Amino acid sequence: MEYKIIERRMIVPNIHELVVEAEDVAKSVQPGQFIILRPDDKGERIPLSVSDYNPELGTVTAFFIEVGESTSLLALLKPGDTIPTFVGPLGLPTDIENFGTVVCVGGCFGIGSIYPIARALKEAGNTVHVLLEARSQYLIYWKERYEELVDSVFTITRDGTMGYPGHISLLPDILKEKNIKPDRFIVNGCTFLLNRTSDVTRASGVKTIVNMNPIMIDGTGMCGVCRLTVDGETKFACVDGPDFDGHLVDWDEFRQRRLTYYDEETAPLRKSGTGTEYHCKLIR
Repeated sequence: MEYKIIERRMIVPNIHELVVEAEDVAKSVQPGQFIILRPDDKGERIPLSVSDYNPELGTVTAFFIEVGESTSLLALLKPGDTIPTFVGPLGLPTDIENFGTVVCVGGCFGIGSIYPIARALKEAGNTVHVLLEARSQYLIYWKERYEELVDSVFTITRDGTMGYPGHISLLPDILKEKNIKPDRFIVNGCTFLLNRTSDVTRASGVKTIVNMNPIMIDGTGMCGVCRLTVDGETKFACVDGPDFDGHLVDWDEFRQRRLTYYDEETAPLRKSGTGTEYHCKLIR
């Protein structure tokens, strides 16, 4: 079966929005779950968090970062093209109930993937605040969508071009300034953001749920590649998660496992010997 690309566009530098026609997935996916796709018949399986879905249109939206060979192939797709694999929904959905006040933190691709979670939390009666974090203003997207949905949206940029200048370590000070007293934090994004937010919320004792992003192959718990340690126990992110309590994750171990295929991920453009020539591997 082939899955039709409805939209593929670079929404900010190196981050692409992908909308795929996948009726069965659109009808069954829930906030916090993910899909696995392949860009072509020879491509590797790529897990992507779901950022939106429309059961009536049968479409699913996800964001991906253009980093290695497979994501570079994805970035070449155009509306009307098809891909051979789009499997989901996978993983357990995010726990949604009326917690009271929830702060959702999103960075990088997580700016998109935390959207259905924020929407579901609001529908469940929560007061929802969204923090978007990036290096600079030009990497912030979907801010207007959140402003129409939740109680407040604020931003942190490292260069100070939008919102508060600095890093996620400012979070406690921002919440104090705005008199926000969270009953739960939910975080989506890169490993650094998940880890650092868990660190800065630890003193508050407020449960902090992180949507983990390990290396993954089959997404069904059979390969074991996505294993991590949570509260001293081995868990598989694809079937036990991807959501976990960030205060219980062994972050040192997780960061080391995420670096396993670093060289391979950066291989599409690499220097030839000691010269300056680069070889592109995207043409098959």
